[in-house]
Amino acid sequence: MYICICYGVTDNKIKESIDNGAQTMKSLTKELKVGSKCGLCRCSVKKTLNNHLVQIAEAEDAIA
Repeated sequence: MYICICYGVTDNKIKESIDNGAQTMKSLTKELKVGSKCGLCRCSVKKTLNNHLVQIAEAEDAIA
């Protein structure tokens, strides 16, 4: 699903960036430019970021 219409960024692209090391809104904005034009996507980007980081943490806990 498209999260940032201005730059054509999908939720999957955001998750891929997180998997590759992005852990903050600032790093996602730097890498993907999300939230840097009109700003309407910032809330959805933050939600995607937080949810995916929680999923990663839960998966790591399950392995440990």
